[in-house]
Amino acid sequence: RIGHMSNVQIPILVKLNFSHTSNTTFEDTNRPNKQFYQMIEEFRETLEVLPLSLSDMVEARRICVCVRKRPLNSKEVTKNDIDVVSIPGNGTLLLHEPKQKVDLTKYLDNQVFHFDYSFDESSTNDLVYRFTAKPLVQTIFDGGVATCFAYGQTGSGKTHTMGGDFSGKSQNNAKGIYAMAAQDVFALLKQRRYSGLDLCPYVTFFEIYNSKVFDLLNKKAKLRVLEDEKQQVQVVGLQEMYVSCAEDVIKMIEMGSACRTSGQTSANANSSRSHAVLQVILRRRNQVHGKFSLVDLAGNERGIDVRSSDRQTLVETAEINRSLLALKECIRSLGMDSHHIPFRMSKLTQVLRDSFIGENSRTCMIAMVSPGMSSCDSTVNTLRYADRYSLGSIPCPSPAHAMSISMGTSTVHEANCSCPEWRSGLRHCILVLEASLQTLVRFQAVSQPAMIGSPIGRHKISPASLGFGRGRQSL
Repeated sequence: RIGHMSNVQIPILVKLNFSHTSNTTFEDTNRPNKQFYQMIEEFRETLEVLPLSLSDMVEARRICVCVRKRPLNSKEVTKNDIDVVSIPGNGTLLLHEPKQKVDLTKYLDNQVFHFDYSFDESSTNDLVYRFTAKPLVQTIFDGGVATCFAYGQTGSGKTHTMGGDFSGKSQNNAKGIYAMAAQDVFALLKQRRYSGLDLCPYVTFFEIYNSKVFDLLNKKAKLRVLEDEKQQVQVVGLQEMYVSCAEDVIKMIEMGSACRTSGQTSANANSSRSHAVLQVILRRRNQVHGKFSLVDLAGNERGIDVRSSDRQTLVETAEINRSLLALKECIRSLGMDSHHIPFRMSKLTQVLRDSFIGENSRTCMIAMVSPGMSSCDSTVNTLRYADRYSLGSIPCPSPAHAMSISMGTSTVHEANCSCPEWRSGLRHCILVLEASLQTLVRFQAVSQPAMIGSPIGRHKISPASLGFGRGRQSL
């Protein structure tokens, strides 16, 4: 693995049968999607899979971008929906997008996306937490700002990941990233090196609904977002609740989640209609020492998902998409190393302002994708959104070996040429440039899409052959 060259491990490549994960049978030969299903299964049989496990090493990054695939739900299984997403591992995701030419010839557009980590449908919240939010906990003890947010279409599993496992209509909040992060915070507070710092933990929990902010721990009191003379964003009136243990945090998560605004769309019967932000704040002598923001974003929706909804739902959807677009524009500006970052475009980006521009800040994005063929367009949009964010994904520099890497320019201290962090970061930059060059070459090349029955598109692919760069490639 890149970045782990000093600790050589022999990877075990495992052949996995993806067909059992889809829970879909195609006994009727007249089914319109049978050809696509067979083509995808044949493609998967050629894959060599390197599953992500709890024993794998976690690489510290200032910006980390991950993707998680959920299993087919009961609604998709009932409709015999096809699983069009494959996770070979090693941060790779394959999207088998079914398409049809004007002469009705069916083919697959097999697209490859690379991220820092990729989680398949068998991954638990514990595994996802280990590689996403857990590495960020240390940041707030070092006086920094950490942010972890889940993004994806409605019904893709964001609230399940952040809030906890669902069992019917009830939710086990102790099994979500919210609670697991709180447990690790209190575990570190008990350590001797921090016990003498007089750090006091507080929790806030609020939602952003239709550009309005409401306190979920204070009877949904309406709040104001203002900017002080130091250009620091303040949520006026937000209650900070002192907590003495992780159980206190879980109770507040349960109380706040029960107040959160939700609604029904054609894509999800219980869709979150607001952005929920849980913040764990460490104070020292009444001053903020560190802050961890955990964000469950509202689902990104297409117009077709709410076409039969009432006016209120349409307004909610427009506002959700507008705020997510604002977040994307901020990310785009950061990736271009722009001097102006449009944080004031929405309340969401105002609240998360210090998460992106802080000197000691770290961010993790978890892109949630639905595997069904019926959600293919939304899945493509989510992956492209996450791909824009991954342009800024760089290794986190250590205090002893400072390294500055920005889009278009790279600056390193010559004194650190022999350190592992420098080599890992430089290797990463080279791979990103190579992946970008390959993408440009593919766009320039004139090629015909692979048709069903053609060997093109079914050649053997291993994680090593897919490369370690960032971005989208077409096979």
